[in-house]
Amino acid sequence: MEYIKERRKWKYCGIFLGFSLLLCFADQASSHIRYSVPEEVKEGYIVGNIAKDLGLDVGTLMDRGFRLVSGSNDAYFQVNQNNGILSVHKKIDREEICDGMNTCIIDIKIVVENPLEIHYVAVEITDTNDHAPVFPDKQQRMEIAENTLPGARFQLRSARDPDIGVYSVRAYKLTQNEHFDLEIRDRGDEKVPFLVLQRAVDRERKAEHKLLLTAIDGGNPPNSGTLNVTVTVLDNNDNRPVFSHEVYTAQIHENIPIGTMVIKVNAIDLDEGLNGEVLYSLGNNYGMFDLNNVTGEIWVKGEIDYEKNDVYRLDVLASDKGTPPMTVDCRVIVKILDVNDNNPEIEVTSLSNLVPENSKPGTVISLISILDKDSGVNGKVLCTLSPNIPFELKPSIKDNMYSLVTKTQLDREETSLYEIKIKATDLGQPPLTAEKNISVQVSDVNDNRPEFFQNPLELYLMENNSPSASMYSIAAVDKDIHENAAISYSILKESSLQNKMASFLNINSETGVIYALTRFDFEVTKSFQFRVLATDSGTPPLSSNVTVNVFILDQNDNVPVILYPVISNGSAEGVEEVPRNVNAGHLVTKVRAYDADIGYNGWLLFSLQEVSDHSLFGLDRYTGQIRTLRSFTETDESQHKLVILVKDNGNVSLSATTTVIIKVVEPKEAFAASDVKSSLKDEEGNDVTFYLIIPLGSVSVLFIISIIVLIAMQCSKSTDYSSKYLQDTNYDGTLCHSIQYRSGDKRYMLVGPRRSIGSAVTSGSNANTLVVPDRRSRASVEVRACL
Repeated sequence: MEYIKERRKWKYCGIFLGFSLLLCFADQASSHIRYSVPEEVKEGYIVGNIAKDLGLDVGTLMDRGFRLVSGSNDAYFQVNQNNGILSVHKKIDREEICDGMNTCIIDIKIVVENPLEIHYVAVEITDTNDHAPVFPDKQQRMEIAENTLPGARFQLRSARDPDIGVYSVRAYKLTQNEHFDLEIRDRGDEKVPFLVLQRAVDRERKAEHKLLLTAIDGGNPPNSGTLNVTVTVLDNNDNRPVFSHEVYTAQIHENIPIGTMVIKVNAIDLDEGLNGEVLYSLGNNYGMFDLNNVTGEIWVKGEIDYEKNDVYRLDVLASDKGTPPMTVDCRVIVKILDVNDNNPEIEVTSLSNLVPENSKPGTVISLISILDKDSGVNGKVLCTLSPNIPFELKPSIKDNMYSLVTKTQLDREETSLYEIKIKATDLGQPPLTAEKNISVQVSDVNDNRPEFFQNPLELYLMENNSPSASMYSIAAVDKDIHENAAISYSILKESSLQNKMASFLNINSETGVIYALTRFDFEVTKSFQFRVLATDSGTPPLSSNVTVNVFILDQNDNVPVILYPVISNGSAEGVEEVPRNVNAGHLVTKVRAYDADIGYNGWLLFSLQEVSDHSLFGLDRYTGQIRTLRSFTETDESQHKLVILVKDNGNVSLSATTTVIIKVVEPKEAFAASDVKSSLKDEEGNDVTFYLIIPLGSVSVLFIISIIVLIAMQCSKSTDYSSKYLQDTNYDGTLCHSIQYRSGDKRYMLVGPRRSIGSAVTSGSNANTLVVPDRRSRASVEVRACL
């Protein structure tokens, strides 16, 4: 009782652990992790261990097809399929791939199959101070009228640093001088230096001032760039142009025709004459715009593409024609509006193009990603499938990611191949579409049972038929294909009165031809019935049976007797316990049987009639030993049922079956159960010995009585009386006396000499042998004594 309680406790623990692992795996079916890596690192730099962070088993990465799916042609990263480590594949230049962006993210996808999983990894490329500030020109010339009052500000050219954040331009420094100071204005996206006149200049004293402006970034150590500033002192023109706005904004659509005006800037100079006439110029130009230097109109010069750049920042300079000319600047921000000019792109990430027909609804067939380079509504995509197919698309946790799954149960016998058309349509105006075709083949599973054309069948057989002659040919059909449609036939051995004659029939497992194993006698038995089982070769196998009504049946006198498993509680069923950690070839048990016949008719062969797992157990056809064919796995059932068919090798083969229940237990349980099992086997052996002693004693008494009766018969010379007990000559010339007796509903007979291969009890050539009756088949067993 304690052993049973302990076993149940371990069983419930195993169920709880399996449920917990299932929840864990369900959470890992799709996940999103993030790493960070500096730019300019060397190839092979380790970013992180994806397998470890996702909780994947490193030992199964290769078998499950663990791989990285890059979203572009530039594969900056690579993943090791042996240990799951993500590393840098090629040198990364942040300014090249994310110029002007505050955050630089590279998205990659990780795919794991069997079962199918997809994981998203975001790698942030952090900036390093690998660029120094650079001025557009090495030198800037300025002209200042000598009557300029102190406090006047003159804009200097800004330096540009491709780095961002603290590594961009953080400060400017001006060489020490007595007339000018430096002021920095923060315009949000950049710092602009201004030259401030602190003390009035005098052209007669000094007509030209040479200054050095240094731009410094925030690195450690900092990088710097310099600009040579030459200030020329002029006379008179004392008013500078003034823009109506310091910052102008405009919006245009991409693909706008060349020559379209974007915006017009306007600056006013209060001076008169040439000193009040303003000319405009572009301080920086991306090659996409042009400026009318008189009117201030800005025009489109090149092809505008939103996907390349969504905003342009232009510096417009306004200078009067005075002597010296005075110059101011303003900022023009041109925002580009997206138009629907990119078709969606369909990418089939993973495809299982062979799907079993018994796949449950919701089984993932393929992972599909939809990419549209447009933004906003133009980048939103709707994905549809061809109609009237048992598949559907389910969106993933990430935008424009879909899973192609089964919608209903598949049936290969109805449709074996599906051509699926995937259509992606964006929401732009007008909408753009893309299509992709994939093929999915439905593989056969064993879901159809063999079918007979008629049930029941009637068979008329003449009496005195020849043993082993063909009685009838039976056939069944299976709608499946290949091995699932390969049918084998067998006769059901049942213990009912109507089916008792089935033991004396045999069937060709391939052709379905039924044979009689003995001669039938109409006067003894006029009719009987049996059932034929048709079983396909699928996994698991499916079967159906047909009842055959036979008019005139025969009987056989000796069938093999199963000595082990010993009949217990009215059931011929043995229970064996096997540790789960045994290796292939482990001896589980041995089936022992005996046949009262001699020669080939008593030569027993063992075969598996029914087994829960054909790949796990094997039976030696000569010794009856049951051995494991492979090691147990965690997915194997804990209990297996084996039905053993034992038949002799005579011309008319007879057979018997027994059932062995094999329980797979944990090593600790097996060790505890081994003592119990050994004690049970000892008791079983003692019981068998006890049962053998009683019949042998009874047979000996009956043998003595038979000798006395024979002597009396010889003395009386009664031929009719003695003929009932007269000796018969054995096949080898041995004189045998046939003695029969009954004990209840069992009949015993002493016979000698006999021999059986695989039997638990065998005798020498002249020894008497006791046969234990088979209570399950309730067949009479003869025991003969030979002199």
